[in-house]
Amino acid sequence: QVQLVESGGGLVQAGGSLRLSCAASGRTFSSYAMGWFRQAPGKEREFVATISRSVGSTYIANSVKGRFTISRDNAKNTVYLQMNSLNPEDTAVYYCAASLKYGSSPFVDSGYDYWGQGTQVTVSS
Repeated sequence: QVQLVESGGGLVQAGGSLRLSCAASGRTFSSYAMGWFRQAPGKEREFVATISRSVGSTYIANSVKGRFTISRDNAKNTVYLQMNSLNPEDTAVYYCAASLKYGSSPFVDSGYDYWGQGTQVTVSS
């Protein structure tokens, strides 16, 4: 069993930055591919970013490419989402997720085994 705890959310003005953290407990963190998703009010949860388990390859959704960066520190069992140039459309609950699966898509919910409780990000205009 893996527990994921997100932190770092909050209220920020448009153009500002936030760094989300997701701390994992349980099995070896480096065994997991990690992802970030978000869900805005009235919308479905959507993929934001993913980072692989070994070489740390990353993929960022087009909607946030150039503004968001995902990284991981296996020594600290933590994955990060650096968010810059935030705009009101980025307002959402942000979730981190962990996957032990091989061969599944990292871009959809079903590709992940464990989820955090989410952290709210609100961007004011």
